[in-house]
Amino acid sequence: MTLQEKLKAEEIDLTQEQIGQLEAFRGYLEEWNKIHNLTGARTKEAIDRNIVDSLYPLTFIEHPHSLLDVGTGAGFPGLVLAIALPQTRVVLAEPLKKRVAFLKYVAVSLGLSNVTVEPKRVERVEGEPFALISSRAVTNTKLLLTLTEHLANEKSAYLFYKGSRVFDEVADVQIKLAYDIVQKNQRNYLYIKA
Repeated sequence: MTLQEKLKAEEIDLTQEQIGQLEAFRGYLEEWNKIHNLTGARTKEAIDRNIVDSLYPLTFIEHPHSLLDVGTGAGFPGLVLAIALPQTRVVLAEPLKKRVAFLKYVAVSLGLSNVTVEPKRVERVEGEPFALISSRAVTNTKLLLTLTEHLANEKSAYLFYKGSRVFDEVADVQIKLAYDIVQKNQRNYLYIKA
């Protein structure tokens, strides 16, 4: 199956240009990964799985006007979401230099004018509150909410890509949350509404 077929199977609708950008991103990641070890996703198949995983929430979330991705790593989910949401202002917070270099290279190479890379930990990022704050495999939910509270307000939503511990993590949060957990394969998408 091509990447386009995989996305279509999940009812993720993108333009030909966006599919081309995702395929170019995959190529850059395969190339850089040989030298810099950016992610465990080493094959075309594995990268495609991560792309589909990153984009699947677009089938059930409101599309935000601004997005902060915490600990973007090699681009999952933040950079991939930026390709799919060209009208959304996307800030990628990533402290590791080799990953920052990769993210900046891809953003420039693909002409992603909606992307800003912040080469720092999220607690050092400054700015207006974001409409959506996302994160995949960074830390537990309670700590993520604490680390990003200076970049959120009552209109901010959260999208955390979680594993099986998500239910314990939500129970551990001391404040009342309005949320959905959408399960797909081994992934739990925690969507905390504004």
